[in-house]
Amino acid sequence: MPETITVVLVHGAFAESASWNGVLTHLHSTGIAAVAAPNHLRSVTTDAENVRRIVDSLGGPVLLVGHSYGGTVITEAAADDRNVKGLVFVAGFAPDHGETSLGLTNKFPGSTLGDTIRAIPLDDGTNDLVVDRDLFPEQFAADIPPAEAQIAAITQRPIRDFALNEPQPAPHASWKTLPTWFIYGSADKNIPPAGLRFMAERAGSLSTVEIGGASHSVMVSHPDAVASLIAAAVTHLTGPVSGEF
Repeated sequence: MPETITVVLVHGAFAESASWNGVLTHLHSTGIAAVAAPNHLRSVTTDAENVRRIVDSLGGPVLLVGHSYGGTVITEAAADDRNVKGLVFVAGFAPDHGETSLGLTNKFPGSTLGDTIRAIPLDDGTNDLVVDRDLFPEQFAADIPPAEAQIAAITQRPIRDFALNEPQPAPHASWKTLPTWFIYGSADKNIPPAGLRFMAERAGSLSTVEIGGASHSVMVSHPDAVASLIAAAVTHLTGPVSGEF
């Protein structure tokens, strides 16, 4: 009988672990074990090390799920980790060796994120980046209730600019050898849908879901669809789960 797999959810830039609350509710209702990992948003290298520690602490097989920059982090965290059995990208980056999150953002036209970013200088010469709180709802979460989007704006975690510009360290991207699944919205203003489609096709995604009209916060606006894709990935890796969506 296959071992029970644990889903580890990794948030991206300008978000935090609570962005997975709806997805967690759906997963737990079907008996799928899942945890949301804190992401410090300091560098690809250190953020991936943090996720590896969480994977190691679980002591069994894991499905990694990454949103946005969290996709970059899980790509690195899964490198040479035998406990990681698959990757799900939720409006997430899937970089190859040497690529950066910022470079993939700009590979295709359409992102309006740059106009909304505000920089906070740090002592080491780098900057913390945040999305302007007044602009956040329209830029990041246009398809969720305004009051909820405003809360997300004021609870966002800043990302260090170095993290978005750090080339992917692992010499062999983990999505080249692990099964992958992708889900994203057609109205994503952070990462152009054409870029997300490109990464899904390049990774050989087993299932790619594009939700019409969904924003970059697709896991908040469509937690059922995101959870359903994750459940399908778990089923692919381990066999049927008990619940239904």
